[in-house]
Amino acid sequence: MGLAPSSPTLAVVGGGVVGSAIAWRAARAGWRTTLVDDGRAASGSQVAAGMLGVVGEARFGDDEAFALTAEASHRWAEAVEDLDAPDVVVARDTVLVGADRSDLAELTAVVDWSASHGAVVETVAGSDVRSRVPGLAGVRRGVLVPGEGAVDNRAVLAALSNACAEVGVRVCRHTVTELSALDADQVVVANGAWLPALVPSTPIRIEKGEVLRLRRPPTAPPPPTVVVRARWHGRPVYVVPRPDGVVVGATQYEVSDRHDTAPRAGGVGDLLRDVTDLMPGLVEYRLDEVGAGFRPLTPDGLPLVGRVDERTVVAAGHGRGGILLAPLTADIAVGILDDRPDERWSQTLDPGRFA
Repeated sequence: MGLAPSSPTLAVVGGGVVGSAIAWRAARAGWRTTLVDDGRAASGSQVAAGMLGVVGEARFGDDEAFALTAEASHRWAEAVEDLDAPDVVVARDTVLVGADRSDLAELTAVVDWSASHGAVVETVAGSDVRSRVPGLAGVRRGVLVPGEGAVDNRAVLAALSNACAEVGVRVCRHTVTELSALDADQVVVANGAWLPALVPSTPIRIEKGEVLRLRRPPTAPPPPTVVVRARWHGRPVYVVPRPDGVVVGATQYEVSDRHDTAPRAGGVGDLLRDVTDLMPGLVEYRLDEVGAGFRPLTPDGLPLVGRVDERTVVAAGHGRGGILLAPLTADIAVGILDDRPDERWSQTLDPGRFA
């Protein structure tokens, strides 16, 4: 794709899924785009399960978050088509289950609330749940959420890298310490947990979580064909299929040190205990990878997407929803750059809303 020398220039800081999606969309819209990445934002996108969860991520009573994730979920079909990468989709439905009466009560409250906001859900008896998810431990009942699937996060990153190359995005590998040093008409800062280092006024805190990758040996039971999300004896655990096994997550706890990327033994132990209790056949799988990543969070749980000055747009603070929210965030950010802001979300996601 050739761009005229007079086309406006854009620097996108952060090469994770959000930053890469913005760079791709912006270049398609006519911006001469440079993606500036030192690997930190991309490393966070590498440690993810890729769930496109709306009901699975619903926070009881949070209407705006539900509406945002619902709209973001709808954008993914178009994104997969535009990327010409149908193989990034690893599941199309989600099954929600609980271990005991208390877990089921929490699950039921969120599901009922989501249904009242338009979510399509189906309560399924325990025997039917186990037929849909062979290898699942005994459960009384579950909830099927059709259309709430998952993508392979690493395949998405690869597809975005290819798409960026096709539309002429230039990639620059270095750490940005001052936005003023970037030679561009406009700048989008999409570096996740490291946003405050470049835009100090933004209220970002970080949570850390472990994610496991289990590889299936030839003699072990096959992975599920759906996303399995459970409330299991008071702890959340999920199992997301991959062609060669499953991704298991996720612990969640607040940290202050952005250099602390090592997994905690206790978190890994909890995940292995819960997931093999949930799906006993996974004891035969091989522990292929243990990873830990940061989730950048805002005070109200909604991302920051908007202008902080005439030259700078931020797009960060997506928490656990970076993969899900990436296509929608890219559309919103490019709309801001092109002076056609999305009226539905401009105030809700305005970075200055906490001032």
